[in-house]
Amino acid sequence: MKIYTRTGDGGDTALLGGARVGKDDLRVAAYGDVDELNALLGAALAHDPGGPAAGVLHDVQRDLFALGAQLADPTSAVAGRRDKAAFTTAQVERLEQAIDSAQERVPALTAFILPGGSAAGALLHLARTVCRRAERALVALHRREPLDPVLLAYVNRLSDLLFVLARDVNHAQGRSEERW
Repeated sequence: MKIYTRTGDGGDTALLGGARVGKDDLRVAAYGDVDELNALLGAALAHDPGGPAAGVLHDVQRDLFALGAQLADPTSAVAGRRDKAAFTTAQVERLEQAIDSAQERVPALTAFILPGGSAAGALLHLARTVCRRAERALVALHRREPLDPVLLAYVNRLSDLLFVLARDVNHAQGRSEERW
């Protein structure tokens, strides 16, 4: 299978189901931001965050593929055809549990902190900002075409998780937080 098709040379792309839209379509922008976030999490994992963060991030990467598949499918049929593309509130709850667990391992937050720390921690801070951009893209798409509310909740919770994991990784690696 060739990696290039030449079908997008004119500025459009195919969604799941075959519909063609512009590469600047809200749906394409949304799943593009989710894809960027997933790649950034891979970079954070490559910097060996250690501890529980690695397992949590690996699960999140799989979730983000499912989220991207749902965003690429305007018919909403992919979740019914492929179990791994389905999304439930259980995934949101899993993020909440990971947030609670990580928060128990870090000092209480008493001020704003500057993003940074270890390489993995800094990448997780950056991932949080990309996650917020992806969330804005999902909200824009949702205003045009209603999305499953669990997708919006997941991305909202994910940015919180990434912030707490950045703190957790930096704390575990002995990196202090710089207060603003």
